[in-house]
Amino acid sequence: MNKAKSAMPKQSPDDELLARHRDALRNRFPLPTPKPRKKAKSASAAACVLLLAAGLVWLDPAYHREQFRAPQGEHLQVQLSDGSQIMLERNSRITVEWHLRSRRVQLEQGQAMFDVAKTVVRPFQVTAGEARVQVLGTLFSVADFNQNVRVTLVRGRVSVSTRDDPEHSVTLLPDQQIDVSKNQLQQAVPVDVNAANAWQNDQLVFDHTPLAEVLMLIQRYSPRPVILDEPSLANLTLSGVFDTRNVDALLSALPEVLPIALNSAADGEIHVVGKAK
Repeated sequence: MNKAKSAMPKQSPDDELLARHRDALRNRFPLPTPKPRKKAKSASAAACVLLLAAGLVWLDPAYHREQFRAPQGEHLQVQLSDGSQIMLERNSRITVEWHLRSRRVQLEQGQAMFDVAKTVVRPFQVTAGEARVQVLGTLFSVADFNQNVRVTLVRGRVSVSTRDDPEHSVTLLPDQQIDVSKNQLQQAVPVDVNAANAWQNDQLVFDHTPLAEVLMLIQRYSPRPVILDEPSLANLTLSGVFDTRNVDALLSALPEVLPIALNSAADGEIHVVGKAK
């Protein structure tokens, strides 16, 4: 497993972080060049500077940006300068932005586990697809399955909303999971967090899992599209533990335990159909 550290000093307090990037802030948001003025105008000039500084804080601009990507074949452990840790599943990608009043992560691809260092003045935000997660200090995972984003909470508390409607949110408690599907918040459900995050050990754990969800998870690891042609098969269930490093073996095992067949198309797509009687 690879390890990556933030370019900023490890475990640096917020004030030190801002001080360390003061030059970058000045270059990106330059103040007007001061000109000699009469003493009577000094008070108004100081007020303008204060208003400009307050405006920057209110806008919450980014002053530092980092990108991390896990290789195709292994996970990547990222340690941020504030003490937060992020585990990226293989072939996953994130962008980390440091703002004056917040810490923001965009999950560009794949899934990740976040162990967030708590701080009140700079909340931690994660966006993935149409989902938005806001936390103060907690351990949770986010997975982006194209049109479906899944948030699983291990400890602490997170608020999950959509990008389009951030005021309407659902607060997760430990051992709960929620999906954001097609820009709609689904109902929070109880979950075995160890099974849900077994990807950290290169495993997929199914416990009477519907076939539609099984295929959605398999698609994360398959280089070929896997398409369920018959909706009537969606509720067939599968149980077992499978190795994500050998997705072809997992696919080959499905017709042995379920009444389905796999048809390979000329374009490489795998079509899941009912087994002929």
